[in-house]
Amino acid sequence: MIDTSPPADVQATIEQLWIYPIKSCAGISLTEAELTETGLAYDRSWMVVDAQGDFVTQRELPRMALIQPAFKLGQLVLRAPGMLALHLALDAAESPLRVRVWGDTVDAYDMGEVAAQWFSDFLGPDAPAGLKRLRLARFDPEVRRLCSLKWTGGREAVTQFADGFGLLVTSSASLVELNARLAQAGHATVDGRRFRPNIVLGGLEAHDEDRVGPMHITTAEGVAVIETVKPCARCPIPNIDPATAVSSPAVGDALQTYRQDPRMDGAITFGMNAIPLEGHGQWLRVGQAVRADWRFD
Repeated sequence: MIDTSPPADVQATIEQLWIYPIKSCAGISLTEAELTETGLAYDRSWMVVDAQGDFVTQRELPRMALIQPAFKLGQLVLRAPGMLALHLALDAAESPLRVRVWGDTVDAYDMGEVAAQWFSDFLGPDAPAGLKRLRLARFDPEVRRLCSLKWTGGREAVTQFADGFGLLVTSSASLVELNARLAQAGHATVDGRRFRPNIVLGGLEAHDEDRVGPMHITTAEGVAVIETVKPCARCPIPNIDPATAVSSPAVGDALQTYRQDPRMDGAITFGMNAIPLEGHGQWLRVGQAVRADWRFD
């Protein structure tokens, strides 16, 4: 498709696409992903919960980083060190379950005893007392979990088990900037998996993603539009090495020196939460062109 749109302030490309089928477990790098109303297809569609249905993340159980999902023949296949693979049908769901993610309590589906035992066996031995017994929940697609209307400007946007918004956008240049600062301080560099992005943009200057307006992505089916709406305030998860699940403070300490964000009352931020505005059902692909104008607000 020939793009006849007028020139934009910002010209970028999609450099990487990632989804995280199970909230806070490892991600899957993709060359293409379907854009849906809630973000990228299968992103944060499942979530680990405790016996009360409260969500569990790497904040409490860093070893979740070592659980690696993959898609194979209509199944979600989970692997972890020392464990036999767990195979879950993509359309499987068992009994109804009420779960809580941050301030939202929503209907979901329990994924059954085999999945519960698998997660408890892998994560439970090193877990605090209240997290020894775990279950796996699947989001109920009939539920509409709203994003914060404050940040979406009153527009209705929905997500599944993501913290608050359907997409997270970063840039490769932002990671280069962070790694330069880490190296200068004598620390090892890190990869972008620590920040759990969905879309990584190339062709920008560091943290230009903070300042762009609606992003128009030229797809084979037309044009998809994604808008960044809220800076992503960072918890300790970026300090956790995704390859070892070991936490050290270097990343957070480095960000503290230059990424305190007045928009978030001084919290450190890296990347932008975003919502899909147009193009549900279209396919985003690595290498696609991204156009945007600067946002002045």
